[in-house]
Amino acid sequence: MRLTAHDWTLELSPRLGGSILALEQAGRAVLRPGGTDAAHPLETACFPLVPYANRIAQGRFTHDGESHELPRNFGADHPHTLHGTGWLRAWTVAAQGADSVVLAYEHAGDVHWPWPFAAEQRFTLAPGSMILELSVRSLADGPVPAGLGLHPYFPCDDATRLTMATGQAWLADADDLRTDPVPLDRFGDWHAGAPVRGDTLIDNSYSGWDGQARIRQRDHVLDLSATGAPDCHLYRPPGGDFFCLEPVSHLPDAINREGMALLAPGETQTLGLTLTITDR
Repeated sequence: MRLTAHDWTLELSPRLGGSILALEQAGRAVLRPGGTDAAHPLETACFPLVPYANRIAQGRFTHDGESHELPRNFGADHPHTLHGTGWLRAWTVAAQGADSVVLAYEHAGDVHWPWPFAAEQRFTLAPGSMILELSVRSLADGPVPAGLGLHPYFPCDDATRLTMATGQAWLADADDLRTDPVPLDRFGDWHAGAPVRGDTLIDNSYSGWDGQARIRQRDHVLDLSATGAPDCHLYRPPGGDFFCLEPVSHLPDAINREGMALLAPGETQTLGLTLTITDR
């Protein structure tokens, strides 16, 4: 489905995990275009992470004295479960206006996540900005863990620079689970603003993020403002033409470490992202 307003064009695929297929402003790509032939959320421009973000180690965790093991959802060779259930399920169009649309997804509780919940994505196009709000409302009978994130893909070339302020950078082991804290400039001096493109893999998390980032592209500047996302994850493939800066409500495997937020019955958690574009 397509939404056009205020010089923005937003292409969505409700059936493909509620993904954004493309986001353009005045004809230029703000996110990496996935195309209408995308067959998997990993081929799109952005997809939602709900009811948890990033990895759960071995798909195993314990809550309220009960052990759970989730089926792997990232290929037979990957040891962990990733990104929740919403990105791999169909969403429905709950509402649509001239410059906004709401996608909805309800989970009944199954082997992939034991507790029921209802999720929404609210997209709003405004002059100069695209606003996305992701929410999850617990339908469980008692307090249960929950988390949120967004997985946008941004175009990247030799002119692309990233500026952001975080509190801590984290190393990851061979299984992509975070290990030790490292100096903030280990992967790039993002505080000062640094080129994104490089010949090494970055697949690492940052905690203590202030929710703000600036991406300088060849012909425009994109400012990111996130709420409900104290952490972020940066993914940069070697020599790639895209990178991902993912606002998340918790670090990888938080459910087994410092813990995730617990939602009471009927309680809602939200994560917001505003993308604001200006010409260079």
